[in-house]
Amino acid sequence: MTRHRIAIVVGSIREGSLNRKVARAICGSAPESLDCHIVEIADLPLYDPDLDGDAAPESWTRFRREIAAADGVLFVSPEYNRSIPGALKNAIDVGSRPYGKSAFAKKPAAIVTASPGALGGFGCNHHLRQCCVFLDMPTMQQPEAYLGGVSDDKFGPDGRVVDEGLAKLLGKLGTAFAGWVDLIRAGRAALAPDPSGSGA
Repeated sequence: MTRHRIAIVVGSIREGSLNRKVARAICGSAPESLDCHIVEIADLPLYDPDLDGDAAPESWTRFRREIAAADGVLFVSPEYNRSIPGALKNAIDVGSRPYGKSAFAKKPAAIVTASPGALGGFGCNHHLRQCCVFLDMPTMQQPEAYLGGVSDDKFGPDGRVVDEGLAKLLGKLGTAFAGWVDLIRAGRAALAPDPSGSGA
């Protein structure tokens, strides 16, 4: 079985973040084919092209390296003011630069947004999808993941999901994303030029 390394980017940097709990729950319930890890974004300075280059901040280099090493990216985020949290947008800007050297390019992606509110981060989810189009990231379309009504009481003290419905949904999302990553990577491999040059 081929294992795929998945970078999880959490849009909230708040201690005790619900979306971080959701991300960890997806990791815990994901099929064995996915090797998930959270890539931290809280230490990334605001993107400034004047700082980029050989002397770029170490945290930028670390973030780009972790994203580049991944086989796929899972975004898990709250919604701020009907859009993407600033820390997450900054991480996207950092990872997509310098121009032409985006660490995100061509990596299969999925987007999960969670909120105590009824809309489940709908605005952020769709703004992130617009970013993924430009970043050239084939993004899983179904199942859509706007998780409304998410609260601390749906998780136990150890972070495990105690709400049966949420646990089932997160398991379904993890399984679907594993299939999506397999599909995209297999398709790219099938379309890759024959290294022998025979064309057979």
